[in-house]
Amino acid sequence: MATMAARATSSGTISFGLVSIPVKFYTAASSEQASFNMLHKKCGGRVKQQYICPTDDNEVVERSDMMKGYEYARGQYVTFSDDELKALEAERSNSIDIAEFVPLTSVDFVSVEKTYYLGPDKGGDKAYRLLSESMTKKEMVAVGRWASRGKEQLVLIRPYGKDGIVLHQLYYATEVRAFDEIDTGATFKFSDKEHDLAEKLIEQLSSEGFEPEKYSDSYSDRVAAAVQQKVEGKEITVAPEAPKAQIIDLFEALKKSLSATAASAKDGEKGPLRPPKKTAPKSDVKKKSSKA
Repeated sequence: MATMAARATSSGTISFGLVSIPVKFYTAASSEQASFNMLHKKCGGRVKQQYICPTDDNEVVERSDMMKGYEYARGQYVTFSDDELKALEAERSNSIDIAEFVPLTSVDFVSVEKTYYLGPDKGGDKAYRLLSESMTKKEMVAVGRWASRGKEQLVLIRPYGKDGIVLHQLYYATEVRAFDEIDTGATFKFSDKEHDLAEKLIEQLSSEGFEPEKYSDSYSDRVAAAVQQKVEGKEITVAPEAPKAQIIDLFEALKKSLSATAASAKDGEKGPLRPPKKTAPKSDVKKKSSKA
C-alpha cells in the first residue's frame, strides 16, 4: 500500500545574507497517548468547562465578558484590550532570520521545545540542499528568530538525515533552569570493583545505536485492549505485575543485574532491562491521535 505524503502545516522563508529559501513546515512528532474525556457519573454525558468569578458570588462568566490581565504584583493586574495586545505582536511574516552559525557540539538540547521538519517550497530546492550539505560539512547549525503567530521564537536549524533540514523551536535562556539548582545528592567514592561491574553491565546492555521502533507505549496498548473488551461487553483482565525485590546494597544489585543479563544473553535476549517489542492489540478502537 502506498504511503500518504506528509501534509505541510505552514510555510515560511529562511533568510541569511541575501539568500532566501522558501520552505514548508511539517509536524515532526506528536503524542499518541491514550486520552480520556470527563463524563458526568449520573448520566454519562460529557461535561463542559466553565469559568466562574469567586469575587462575584461564583457567577459563571462568558468569554465575551472576559479580558486579559497581567499580574505585576500579587493580586494586582494591569489589563489589555485585544487591540493593545495585537499591537505588541511581532510582524506576521513567518520569516526565519538566521543570526549566526554555531558548532552543533555547543548546543544543549534541553532547550528544545518542539521540532518541525522543513522541506523546500517552490523554487527553493537548490538553496535548501546547499544549506543542508554546507552545515553538515562544517558541522554547524544555524541560530535564528522565527516570527510566527505574532510571537518571536528562538529557533535552531540543523541538517537532518541524508540531505534534509529540521527546525527546533527553543526555550529562551531565561526559561531554562540551571542544573546547578538540582540537588545531585551526596558525594561518593566508588571502589574499582563497583566501577568494573557497572561498566560490564553497560557493555552487556549496549547496542550499536538507538532504534526507537523497538519500543512502544505499553500503557496505551493496554488501554486500547481494555476499551475493546468493554465495547464487546467483556470483563477487563489485566495480568498482575510480579513484585520486584528491593536490593539496598549497590554492589549486590550490580552483581545480580550482571548475572541476569548474562543468563538472558544465553537465551538469545539482550537483557532484562530491554523492553520487549510489543504488538498493538487487535482492535477496531483506535487511539486518539493529534497528528496534523
